[in-house]
Amino acid sequence: MIREAFGLIYPGDEIIGLRELIDDRTVAALPIAGKYRVIDFPLSNLHNSGIHSVGVVVSRKYNSLMDHLGSGRFWGMSGKNQGLFILPPYSLREQPGVYRGGVESIRSAFDFVGKVRQEYCIIAGISSIYNIDYTEMMNFHVESGADITVLYHRIGDDHEVDEQYHEVFLEMSDEGRVRSIEVNPMNTALTSRSLKSYILRKDLMIQLVEECYARGEYEFSENLLRNNLDRLRIMGYEHTGYVGMLKSAHSYFKINMAMLDPQVWGELFQSRNRIFTKVKDSVPAKYLQLADVGRSLIANGCVIDGQVENSVLFRDVHIGRGASVKNSIIFAGTMVNEGAQLEYVILDKNVTVRRGSRLIGNGSHPIVVGKGRRV
Repeated sequence: MIREAFGLIYPGDEIIGLRELIDDRTVAALPIAGKYRVIDFPLSNLHNSGIHSVGVVVSRKYNSLMDHLGSGRFWGMSGKNQGLFILPPYSLREQPGVYRGGVESIRSAFDFVGKVRQEYCIIAGISSIYNIDYTEMMNFHVESGADITVLYHRIGDDHEVDEQYHEVFLEMSDEGRVRSIEVNPMNTALTSRSLKSYILRKDLMIQLVEECYARGEYEFSENLLRNNLDRLRIMGYEHTGYVGMLKSAHSYFKINMAMLDPQVWGELFQSRNRIFTKVKDSVPAKYLQLADVGRSLIANGCVIDGQVENSVLFRDVHIGRGASVKNSIIFAGTMVNEGAQLEYVILDKNVTVRRGSRLIGNGSHPIVVGKGRRV
């Protein structure tokens, strides 16, 4: 049955809480875990499910995303009659690519949707980090007689509310049918949080999206799902593994720090379902005389002559002699000069940290330095 499905990855909203991290890139192109991008997770999940016809709706500032995706060959999606299709920004409004919600971004992909032969669509958002094979979810969708199946997971006691990000919570019956939906509640007794990924028939998707759009309703969960709870059989399917939600710079920091946990790393990257990314050949990391590295992810091309602890370093980062980097995320091409001290910071690409500089944030509010800055 999974062979009768195609994939559609949509941008949703641009998650303003990510601040400087998305000034020059879309969320899908945001680097994560040392050498990956956010888009690698939904693409790999679809590939691992046997789906090789996928449309990616792009929005603002998508040049780096297109460079990363290329022909789609790194995800096994470069076939002649199927493959990876990058769908250009919506051009019928004054601001191309600025979508008013998930409904409008999905509607912008209807030219692609109309040409695919598959009966079912798996819609995947890009704000959640997880590893899944959609095959079992598809089987559940068909066997339960669902019109729409929503992927969800259960939150723990450590859940944090973020007013800048729309979270969707589901109330379900004993059989798993969605009975009510709460969007961005400040306080809720519900523990089932939507991952904003769905399965439904292609023809039903087109019908529902057009109905919402005609009424001036643009949010998928808030409008399309909630308005059809009584009319359609909407079911929930639980994902029980690790989930990271991209809501803010703080949540982005937490997700990267979680990947230093061997259990989380093993689940995401060493399971049967691999996470693929664009391959870049470079020299191995080089550790000089004063290098002292512990519990960190160090990508190829790094040169380290200082202390690195509990941190994530992307490709070609240089840590100068005697510098100290703790609890930090350093993007590609950044230079941390001799004697600098960094703790709880996120440095974007090609940042230069001057000799002897000191940047100290905290776990709840990491310091974010934009691309190409000198500090």
